[in-house]
Amino acid sequence: MKNCVSINLRRDEIIIKLDENAEQVELVGVLRRKLPELKKLYKDEKTPIRVTGKVLKNKEMDQIEELIKSKIDVDIDFDMPKTLGLHSIKKTFERKTTISETKFHKGSLRSGQKLESEGSLVIIGDVNSGAEVMASENIIVLGALRGLAHAGAKGNTQAIIAASLIDTVQIRIANIVKEIDRDEEPLHKQAYVSIVNGKIEIE
Repeated sequence: MKNCVSINLRRDEIIIKLDENAEQVELVGVLRRKLPELKKLYKDEKTPIRVTGKVLKNKEMDQIEELIKSKIDVDIDFDMPKTLGLHSIKKTFERKTTISETKFHKGSLRSGQKLESEGSLVIIGDVNSGAEVMASENIIVLGALRGLAHAGAKGNTQAIIAASLIDTVQIRIANIVKEIDRDEEPLHKQAYVSIVNGKIEIE
């Protein structure tokens, strides 16, 4: 697929669009050939790069980032949703969830920060790697969940976790734990997590 990678210069960023149907080996091969073209767009300024178009596994993102940075020292961002879609929010509230006091937290949680709630917890921001959120009821993250989340912490197996992006190694509901292999599993966008037949399922 010769045209599986397109490069476009915007006013304040460079967009690299990847064909969502292309294999990683094709994308890397075409991108490697297009690096001289990409490098020509740079003079003195450090215009950031945004990669979009295909959902990538962590190791695939690392491979693409390393390839670009081997030639150009620049900030690279992989396009991810920042907010829950209306469909996901509607689906969350259509489910039978326990009515509880809800605590709202505005802003992202950094590594080392911990947030707890006796009821439900809504985080208007990201939960970064190394941060931890715990709630007796439900957890909703209007951003990326990269840290640890434990819903239903006092044993409520009906509790749910919802996030615009789940990119963490572990999630918990009540006393059930799910380990996530971030190298193998795709990133879960607009994800809804609940217990189904005694196991944690991500939709």
